[in-house]
Amino acid sequence: MEPKNTIRSICVRGRLLDFSVPAVMGIINYTPDSFYDGGKYSDPNAVAGHAVRLAEEGADIIDVGAVSTRPGSSGISEKEETGRLSEAIGAIRKVLPEVILSVDTWRSGTAASMIRDYGADIINDISAGRMDDRMLETAGKLKVPYIAMHMQGTPVTMQDNPVYDDVINDIILFFSERIRIMRDAGIDDIIIDPGFGFGKTVDHNYEIAARLRELHMLELPVLAGFSRKSMIYKVLGSGPGQALGGTIALNTVAVMNGAHILRVHDVSEARDTIEVAMRLKRVLEKNK
Repeated sequence: MEPKNTIRSICVRGRLLDFSVPAVMGIINYTPDSFYDGGKYSDPNAVAGHAVRLAEEGADIIDVGAVSTRPGSSGISEKEETGRLSEAIGAIRKVLPEVILSVDTWRSGTAASMIRDYGADIINDISAGRMDDRMLETAGKLKVPYIAMHMQGTPVTMQDNPVYDDVINDIILFFSERIRIMRDAGIDDIIIDPGFGFGKTVDHNYEIAARLRELHMLELPVLAGFSRKSMIYKVLGSGPGQALGGTIALNTVAVMNGAHILRVHDVSEARDTIEVAMRLKRVLEKNK
């Protein structure tokens, strides 16, 4: 069970987004080199069309990124990132004026531009404000929800022998400190993401999944992002294209362990997973 004080909703553009049933965040990577769908959506019209499909399949949030953060990736300039995102988010807003859009960036200037000029609603920051010392101040001034992810190192270094004393306890300690700093910066709506695959071994990732419920002591919504990651396909001896079944399995575990948001490439399958897992969860809780 979650602590009674766990926040189960956030305010987005004056509306409540309720997490009493987990929400689905659909992923769009407007990049040539992301690990699964890089280069698949190579122009604004393709991005907009895919966003419409994600919304029709039941995405509550659409998360748009323009920089690959796969292990070892070196990134691009802020100018290039902002240019890509302005194309993508601008195109999506024309066809989906009401959909909730999240901008996946660690740069405060890029985030501010996407929210003020192009209609993004949420900041999704892989660094929890540690890669740009103006990000938390910016998010606080913009008064938008902020997704803070745990990452050991940077995308270039994060998989160079990551080590923890106790991976869940270390993540909880990290967030305890960062949440205080975020609150001081004026951020009201915070979502935490343990960062599967970001500075973790395969074993670390599965331990976090198994112990995800322990993050509830932070009393904030929890995002789980497993979708087609190497923690799945390395176990299966396959690749991202063959990792949907494993993604569904881990999403089920996440829902049973109290995840509030699933970040996925495959929205329809995630919606089915949530419906079935929540049905089972209610029966188990009733019979305790």
